[in-house]
Amino acid sequence: MENTFLFYFRFGLTHILDWAALDHILFLVALCAIYTLLDWRKVLLLVTAFTIGHCASLIVAGMDWVRLPAIWIECLIPATIMITAIYNLWLRGDEERRQIYLMALVFGLIHGLGFSNTFRSMLFADEQVDLWWYLLAFNLGVEAGQVIIVLLILGVAYVALEVLEIKRKWWSMGLSVVALVMAGWILVERLVVG
Repeated sequence: MENTFLFYFRFGLTHILDWAALDHILFLVALCAIYTLLDWRKVLLLVTAFTIGHCASLIVAGMDWVRLPAIWIECLIPATIMITAIYNLWLRGDEERRQIYLMALVFGLIHGLGFSNTFRSMLFADEQVDLWWYLLAFNLGVEAGQVIIVLLILGVAYVALEVLEIKRKWWSMGLSVVALVMAGWILVERLVVG
């Protein structure tokens, strides 16, 4: 079981760190756009809220309790990125963002549903019994991958804000606009192909 646990942990880690997961990376960019390295605790809570939602939807889908048309989920994922980016652009100054934690949780549910079919198809018949164990391993890998990406984003933000002296407002707006445009492109592609 230990080797299988490590397999699913690595799979969760590489799932997030792969360019095929660009939509997930863009969501993290949009989520982190208004934060700095000093806000790492807030960002870690946001990422964890997202992972909890992601895990919950994988459990529900893994147990085959919910199945939604793939095209809905595939279109909702870039929409979550766009909503997060627009939310960032809507904010004024240092407004409190309490509702962003709920958004991260709900958007984690949506992103998890997007991956649920792949995860479910990976399980062999004899692994269904250990589903909870494998979901834990996978989501710990997802969390580790997200932390790596967040640290990279916050590190680049530090250089941009402290070394290059870019104004924080312009930095967060720039990241949000990039995430918004790229997510819009992904959404259009999925609508055209779907």
